Amino acid sequence: MSKPSIPQGTRDFSPAEVRKRQYIFNTLRTIFELYGFQPLETPAMENLTTLTGKYGEEGDRLIFKILNNGLHEKKEADKEKLNSEWSKMLEKPFSSPIVTERALRYDLTIPFARYVVMHQNELAFPFRRYQMQPVWRADRPQKGRYREFWQCDADVVGSTSLINEAELLCIYQSAFHNLGLTQVTVKINSRKLLAGIAELCGTPELMMDITIALDKLDKIAWEGVTKELQERGISEAGISHVEKVINVKGNNEEKLYALQEIMKDSVTGMQGINELKQALAYHKELADAAWDSRLEVDVSLARGLNYYTGVIVEVACKAVQMGSIGGGGRYDDLTGLFGLKGLSGVGVSFGIDRIYDVMEELKLFPEQLASGADVLLINFGGENELYALGVLKQLRSAGVSAELYPDVVKFDKQMKYANKRGLQYVILPGDEERQKGMLSLKNFNSGEQKMLSVDECIEIIKKN
Repeated sequence: MSKPSIPQGTRDFSPAEVRKRQYIFNTLRTIFELYGFQPLETPAMENLTTLTGKYGEEGDRLIFKILNNGLHEKKEADKEKLNSEWSKMLEKPFSSPIVTERALRYDLTIPFARYVVMHQNELAFPFRRYQMQPVWRADRPQKGRYREFWQCDADVVGSTSLINEAELLCIYQSAFHNLGLTQVTVKINSRKLLAGIAELCGTPELMMDITIALDKLDKIAWEGVTKELQERGISEAGISHVEKVINVKGNNEEKLYALQEIMKDSVTGMQGINELKQALAYHKELADAAWDSRLEVDVSLARGLNYYTGVIVEVACKAVQMGSIGGGGRYDDLTGLFGLKGLSGVGVSFGIDRIYDVMEELKLFPEQLASGADVLLINFGGENELYALGVLKQLRSAGVSAELYPDVVKFDKQMKYANKRGLQYVILPGDEERQKGMLSLKNFNSGEQKMLSVDECIEIIKKN
């Protein structure tokens, strides 16, 4: 019998890991609710036609397709023939809808757009939603990149106001501040600015080619981008324009001023610059001075997804060697893909798994998350067991997370269990304690042990 295993690019999460992940989710959920966003969930699988053609050529290749399951509906005589046919199909790209009509969701944005179109008559616009669910991508697994991972999105649809962009930037900064993440940079750019670059190059039709090349700047440097632009048919004069734009330096105000001079002959490019200026002006009014994450205009930021049309955002944490931990942007006609025209939206996504990895590496999770329970009651059996059950009830009624060791076993074994669980407190409800109506409370960290009333125990445990 082979050893049990899980698919490559997926993971099990231990109780301690789940608690840490829930800490991230709860932190973000609190912020989303504070900003007036509503929760939403969509199915793990979507119709294949819903997903394909929405993420660009590279994204489409990473969609996990689901084979139609019809074996149980066939006669026994047909199974061998059908298995043979499926084996042949698996060796070449899927094309026939008979083979696959559904797929696992690639992200949360396209399913959200599909939901809005299906429920447009029930929703109050602008519709503000947040969503935390797993997504799947047929990518090559590596550090910080998984085939199954969680996304956490916040979107506003039905409004073109740049106040929405400013609020989403604030949500990012507030979230990373509350999670204790430092050295975070929230980069912003505009797809209209990128379109303006393509116009300056004299090749507006190659805007996506330029975007895809620019998106690799951090990985392959300017020399590599130059080579890729050449391969994609951009002239030397066009490449010179691109280089001039990405070499713009200074603070955000200085960058935008310099870009205005460079892009003055591009109507689209100037629209992008003006939108960035307005979003930053709104953000200045909303931002909290306590947030230490940086907000930076970065013209090399491209975000390769096809559906972005305006301001785009990406988040990086320099404290750890890791890819982006968040991203998003404006999409003017995403719902138009499903027949509902003229409904603009903007959204951001948190890369939960990468944020977890960063926080784990930097040891940012609160220590008390590891154990779950606050205290363990030792089980001495007999009348003491019944006494302990009454105490357990009182503790839980007071909001103290507590458990009673269920079996009457040696004292050392129960204490080792508490130590392995990482519990700070142990309560010993023995003969003397029962007779006095008291409890012995032991602090594992200090080794101190006191006989106290139930209320006193509750007060001490809740303080910590």
